[in-house]
Amino acid sequence: QVQLVESGGGSVQAGGSLRLSCAASRRFFTFNTMNWYRQAPGEQREFVARITSTGSTAYADSTKGRFTIYKDNAENTVYLQMASLKPEDTGVYYCNALNVVLYAGGPSRVYWGQGTQVTVSA
Repeated sequence: QVQLVESGGGSVQAGGSLRLSCAASRRFFTFNTMNWYRQAPGEQREFVARITSTGSTAYADSTKGRFTIYKDNAENTVYLQMASLKPEDTGVYYCNALNVVLYAGGPSRVYWGQGTQVTVSA
């Protein structure tokens, strides 16, 4: 089993920055993508950013140019650097690992973290 633990959330003013971390409890044998999603109160969970096992990245239009996703393989951690934050960035941010295989020939699974709150005030 794998646990994904997010941290780094908090309250900031508009224009500020935060860095979120998603630490996996163990190394993956392989995986497809590591993703960040967010969910505002009363809204559906939405995609924020992704990084593939080879380091390719993709972003939602609303976060492109302001957010940066990157990973530290040695620490089994994925980061989301958020800059120029806006009130509409407020929500619970979740880390997700897609098509994770923990050992050769093992099953592919999806894992979610418990979320970390980000609040951006005007």
